[in-house]
Amino acid sequence: MTDRLVPGDHAPDFTLTSDEGEEVSLGDYAGKNLIIYFYPAAMTPGCTKQACDFTESLESLHRDGYEVVGISPDKPEKLARFRERDALTITLLSDPDKSVMTRYAAFGEKKLYGKVVQGVIRSTIVVDGEGVVTHAFYNVRATGHVAKLRRDLGLEEKD
Repeated sequence: MTDRLVPGDHAPDFTLTSDEGEEVSLGDYAGKNLIIYFYPAAMTPGCTKQACDFTESLESLHRDGYEVVGISPDKPEKLARFRERDALTITLLSDPDKSVMTRYAAFGEKKLYGKVVQGVIRSTIVVDGEGVVTHAFYNVRATGHVAKLRRDLGLEEKD
């Protein structure tokens, strides 16, 4: 597994396919603050809660200067169903070979019900407009994560 990212690291570049079939790269967000969150599987309870929380907060995050992308190993077709089913407005990207997740240390050994397994490590990386990591959170909880992230970023709660 790759070492975890820390503030000051350069975010690994990526190009992934979105739920709409478009290629999306880290470079597309040059000059913008970007929240990249990694989640295990679309349409599961925790991942749905997290995606809906980001969607509900997206307008205020935009006002505060942040874009949001969610990355999972799901295929674009499943991500499209996820977007449709839950009226998601965040950008969803597919990383089926988990290569981007691995470079961001969001895939590897983790404990699941007391056993060590290989899997997606629920993580959130915040990258500034220069491509530098400003915050790196690993093993985050799906529920309440966006509110905690806003506090950690020093953002006021807004309706």
